[in-house]
Amino acid sequence: MAYKDPENTIVMETTTGTVVIELRPDLAPDHVARIKELARAGEYDGVVFHRVIDGFMAQTGDVRFGNKNSDNYDPSRAGMGGSSKPDLKAEFNDANHARGVCSMARSQNPNSANSQFFIVFEDASFLDKQYTVWGQVIEGMENVDKIERGEPVRDPDSIVSMKVAADL
Repeated sequence: MAYKDPENTIVMETTTGTVVIELRPDLAPDHVARIKELARAGEYDGVVFHRVIDGFMAQTGDVRFGNKNSDNYDPSRAGMGGSSKPDLKAEFNDANHARGVCSMARSQNPNSANSQFFIVFEDASFLDKQYTVWGQVIEGMENVDKIERGEPVRDPDSIVSMKVAADL
């Protein structure tokens, strides 16, 4: 597959199918760098979608407690962890949280984003300028729509592999 900007494209194989994400370093350069760094290290491979709310979003990216292939996997704690990297300073921007937008999850602290992210199912403009948008699904949104719902998810779907397209 030929991508417009392979260095700023993520190919995420999930248990529901392939999802291609166009990265937005123009909006959130530090967050994009973190996503690429963790993807290149294989940190997202095996991580479950631990919080999936119908009509809202699918959340994943807890590389500490959410990786079903790891000894640290703990479904009861998935969503509470991050990576071994320090938290990121917020890069709030003017992008709208519309269908297919990828944005960083965080705690109440605006500067607490680390590795977790979510993909929006439907317009969630109430999140605008409060969460860092770093990408947009450009292919495979129908596969995001198939992700098992739940809070927490009983039998969660997961990221099989997440790669930077330039590395494929």
